[in-house]
Amino acid sequence: MSLRIATFNVENLMNRFDFSGYRNELRQDRALKLYDIKTEAQYRQLELARAISQTDDSRQMTALAIAQADADIMCMQEVDNLDALHAFEYGYLFKMIGRGYIRKYMIEANDSRGIDVAIMMREETRDGQKIEFQRMESHAYLTYADLDLYDEDIARTNQPGDKIFRRDCLEVDVKVGGRSLTIYLTHFKSMGSARDGVEGRIVTMPVRAAEAKAVRHIIEKRFGRDSAASKRWVICGDMNDYQERVLITGDYANGFEFEPVSEKISALDVLTNDSFSENVVRRRAALDRWTLYHTRGPQERHLCQLDYLLLSPSLASHNAKKLPDIVRAGQPYRTIFPPGMEVDRYPRTGWDRPKASDHCPVAISLDLL
Repeated sequence: MSLRIATFNVENLMNRFDFSGYRNELRQDRALKLYDIKTEAQYRQLELARAISQTDDSRQMTALAIAQADADIMCMQEVDNLDALHAFEYGYLFKMIGRGYIRKYMIEANDSRGIDVAIMMREETRDGQKIEFQRMESHAYLTYADLDLYDEDIARTNQPGDKIFRRDCLEVDVKVGGRSLTIYLTHFKSMGSARDGVEGRIVTMPVRAAEAKAVRHIIEKRFGRDSAASKRWVICGDMNDYQERVLITGDYANGFEFEPVSEKISALDVLTNDSFSENVVRRRAALDRWTLYHTRGPQERHLCQLDYLLLSPSLASHNAKKLPDIVRAGQPYRTIFPPGMEVDRYPRTGWDRPKASDHCPVAISLDLL
């Protein structure tokens, strides 16, 4: 019995317009910065036109990436609400794959922009096994004080009563062909920009580490600290951190060089240390594990994994030879691929946009034994 599961940050699947850029320049699209906009009414008109003109191509590519991942259960990040998800599935995915992801679930959580995690699932797996939704629980309410995670590092940016999860840790129980599986769907705090000369990733890491500790706590409380390893569960999502990356140097004229490097610390260490879970993407070659291309210009470029499928030890051992797939055809042309890894992009892909997302879907087929 096989189940295919995937995770994908679909990048701002919204059904509302964001006009905050008129007063907050950091939220203003770069195309509008080219124009001398006199009034807020004029700004709103231009923002409407810009957003709508880009949406159709982008969402066709998002749908193509999801169709290519071909998962029975799709875990998603950056979804506005169920109305947006229904409209996307009906208007785009349905035209590509037909009757597929009928069931969709999400709970509004903590994100200040209103983007949440969501899950879509088929009624049956590709080999005909029934997928039954059992229950769903949000953990967005948990605070640092609740789990005794408030320390001097967290105190620099948060209060004891603040929520741990920047979005949520959505706990979803399903049965597949009568066998149980628990999914923990999350989207950790973003890295942010540098502050006072300190890299943004380092500044915000205590928050992500606390989120990771909270996920581990939830799992160990559910299954028992000594029993969790023997259960079937998977942690899916955009963790906004990496344990390694591929540094890129060079240029188009003279060629690029790619150097894998390991990080000394990562928020993900909490979830992978002492074999608590396995990051199955690490089964791929070192240059072939990335799910995002990061750049702030020619002086700062790397490929890294931000999107994870972390399997319980039992689930991982029963699927020891299974390799995950990473769908990169929705990446924009600015993404620099290592030699031999280039893919054919979807039609109408742009240098930076339109694109399927800045992230890549990650999918794996698992035997539930």
